[in-house]
Amino acid sequence: MRFMPTKLKNVYIVEPERFEDERGFFARTWCEKEFSDRGLNPNLVQCNISFNKKKGTIRGMHLQISPHAEAKLVRCTKGAIYDAIVDLRSNSETFQQWIGVELTAENHKALYVPEGFAHGFQTLKDDTEVFYQMSEFYAPECARGFRWNDSTFKINWPEQVSIISLRDREYEDYTAERFT
Repeated sequence: MRFMPTKLKNVYIVEPERFEDERGFFARTWCEKEFSDRGLNPNLVQCNISFNKKKGTIRGMHLQISPHAEAKLVRCTKGAIYDAIVDLRSNSETFQQWIGVELTAENHKALYVPEGFAHGFQTLKDDTEVFYQMSEFYAPECARGFRWNDSTFKINWPEQVSIISLRDREYEDYTAERFT
């Protein structure tokens, strides 16, 4: 695997190294040792799939706060997404900065999202599937979110919004107090 750093501290695009032959290719997408060696959380306790029918669907912006803050490894296994994350670690040099990464079934890339980051995505194709590996179990009492179009961050979503859940649509704007 190749770990490509981003402008946000401890955030990596993880690209599998492909070993190709006449059958196709083989690639490792997860290795506890390689994540640990880079100081990344290697604890995986839950995996989730999100299936999205329509291009332009938005899910986010979500995170879990302490004591159930979670790291995520996110891959698009069918279709394509624009994956956006925001650094909400108040002690971070990149606090309140965000990045967006295109993850597709064809590019096989994943995004490592550390604890303390809000996460969301927009589908770029119909019938898109997203696979998450999580470091913590879902804890509803620690779940938080803010509006996908919050003016604090000005995330540049690439598509018109076609579908967004009522919960995500009704999130309040970001305030630091709600995320500590």
